[in-house]
Order: sequence, then C-alpha cells, then structure tokens
Amino acid sequence: MDELTLKYNRLLDFLAETGGAVIAFSGGVDSSLLLLAARQALGDKAIAASIATPYVPQWEQVEAKEFAQKLGVEQVRLEMEFPAELRTNPQEHCYTCKKILFTKLLELAKQRNVEHVLEGTNIDDLSDYRPGIKALRELEIRSPFVEAELTKAEIRELSRRFDLPTWDKPSFACLLSRMPVDTEVTDEALRQVEKAEVFLMKAGFPAVRVRHHGEIARIEIPAEQLQDFIKANETYDVNNTLKGFGYRYVTLDLGGYQMGSLNMKA
Repeated sequence: MDELTLKYNRLLDFLAETGGAVIAFSGGVDSSLLLLAARQALGDKAIAASIATPYVPQWEQVEAKEFAQKLGVEQVRLEMEFPAELRTNPQEHCYTCKKILFTKLLELAKQRNVEHVLEGTNIDDLSDYRPGIKALRELEIRSPFVEAELTKAEIRELSRRFDLPTWDKPSFACLLSRMPVDTEVTDEALRQVEKAEVFLMKAGFPAVRVRHHGEIARIEIPAEQLQDFIKANETYDVNNTLKGFGYRYVTLDLGGYQMGSLNMKA
C-alpha cells in the first residue's frame, strides 16, 4: 500500500469518527474529493452544503449540484443575498465572507443535529495568503485534509484515481477576487465578469481571470498561453465580444495569470 493510499485511509477514519458532518461544498477540486470521502465514510450522514450568492459563478453552482447528485449525496443550497459588509470589497473580504458563510453552516449543522462542519483547506493553503483560514479557526471548523496532511497535488492525484471530473479542474476563487479592493461592487459588474470568463473558458482558456477595472477588462491567463490568445482573438473575436458585454477596453496582461493579483489596493 503506497503512502497516498495510507493518507486517504487516515482521512476516511477521521471522517468516520465524526459520526456525521456538513461538508462545505463548492464543486471545486478540494471540496469534491472531500465530499466523495465523506460519502464513503459516512453514507447518508454526509450532507453537502453550498452557498448561492451573487459573487459565486452560476456555472460553478450548477456543476456542484450535478456532482452531488451523481454521488447520491443530499445537497442543501443556502440562498444568500450580497452581504452589505462586502459591497465595498474590503481588503479582508475573504475573512468576512468565511465568517458569514460558515456561521450559516454551523446553524445548518445544529438544525440537523450534526456536530461537525468540515471544509477542504489543504496543507499547501497554509503557506498561502488566505485570510479566510483565520475565520475558520475562530469558528472551530475542521479541515480534514490538513489533519491528514494532504497536499493539493495529492488531492488531484486521488481525484484522478477515483476518476472525478474535477481532478484537473483549475482553481477558482469567488468573483470578488476579480474586483479591486475598496471599490463598490455591483451585481452588474459581477455578471459582466462571469459572462466574459465563461466565454473565454469556452474559447480554450479554462484557467482565466478577467480582472474588472471599470471600463477595462484585464485578462490573465497562464503565461504559456499568451501566444494562443492572439490566435483565439482572431477565431473568436474576443475583443468585440467582451466589448459587447459592456467593456470599453479589452487588455491582455503580459505577466500572465497571478493568483490574488488584486489582493492589494489598485
């Protein structure tokens, strides 16, 4: 038995010991594997909980619903309006968001007589800039991947072994990460970004970010795809399509995709 299998078995043992859990489920790489493991360890005592809010892309909500249905896991979809505390996209919006969202998940767990709320932070996340982790710790939310010492690469490899469709899915963050901090965020701007990113994903750029600067769309894609983007513009008319979504200027960031490039003030 290899080391990765041993880690996964430890993960299953941990989940089984909870006796039942609400799993924070976005449909991403981490939460999808966690939900699969919870289903294996807990059966019907695993509950997927997903937040539906304006800054979570619609396509991601649809994918999460389809995945939970395929696993045969109950999914609770919590509708949430745009919190007033996040409308100006404060520097610590991840912390504030996590505090609000996981407070709701704790309320759900209490309603269902379930003791634990679990989420998909992995070992690699601990060395990244993730202020939301502070909120998780304050609320005593447990992170099974951290306790099993699983890295992102190992989570992807396990997902591949289980033939999960998410194994090679690019990482995504909520749409607030596309907006400069300390600026007013409108529902219109969120939908504008989402439409632009969905279009670009269909054009062959699954790991894309459209950073929103008012009239300007600043597109980030992996640096190795920059040349491909020029060809894609000719094929898909990217420039005029995004202008049709409401942008006046469409730009390509020659630095390539950079995680959290709008964390700091513009």
